[in-house]
Amino acid sequence: MVFSSNPLSLSVPDPTFETWLRDSGYLDVIDDHQSAAAATDPASTITESTTTISITGILWGYLVSLFSHLWILLSLFTLNPFSKLTTNDFSGETPSWTKGFFGDCGSYSFPAAVSQARLRVHENVKRYARNYASLFILFFACSLYQLPLALVGLISSLALWDLFRFFSDKWGLDGFPATQQVLIRIAQCATAVILVWLNVQMALCCALGVSYIVMILHAAFRKLTPVKQPSRGRRK
Repeated sequence: MVFSSNPLSLSVPDPTFETWLRDSGYLDVIDDHQSAAAATDPASTITESTTTISITGILWGYLVSLFSHLWILLSLFTLNPFSKLTTNDFSGETPSWTKGFFGDCGSYSFPAAVSQARLRVHENVKRYARNYASLFILFFACSLYQLPLALVGLISSLALWDLFRFFSDKWGLDGFPATQQVLIRIAQCATAVILVWLNVQMALCCALGVSYIVMILHAAFRKLTPVKQPSRGRRK
């Protein structure tokens, strides 16, 4: 569904119209409008009446544009991408990796402002939450492959708790809660020692760091696509 900048501009002010678009789920329209507004910004274009342009002016314009882009990139790491994320975002179907998640070359653009970057990040993290979770698992598996000792430590920790559950059921430790709690604390300490000694936390931190950078950059540069709106039945 395509809208002009504000088809109801004679009766509805722009802030009210934008609020209606947000509440109705047409965030892609807001995203396209912000990109179009930045492309037609008089400060970033050269009028036809300009005949001579100084080199200093050109360099100054490039510097301003460079620092503006750097500021937007730095602002991405000050956002909280999970502020609007809910458990329901993980319960739906995983969006298509080709058409939905990756898209084509035209599906990406540099955010025109910090507000547009924030809008994209919050919405795309909700839409592609299952994709980002799958990428984290993939990166974590790659980290364990690169650090074999971490893989051994993770398997050893899981085996330790399986053994604890097996002997707990065999010896009936449920009837001795004090002894069970002492053994649980000992197993927790042993697990922590194994994980730290075999650098499992290093593999986990690497996976988290790479996943977060990939997620925040993809969410900021990925344009918002139209969402299928729920059909409304006609009134009889």
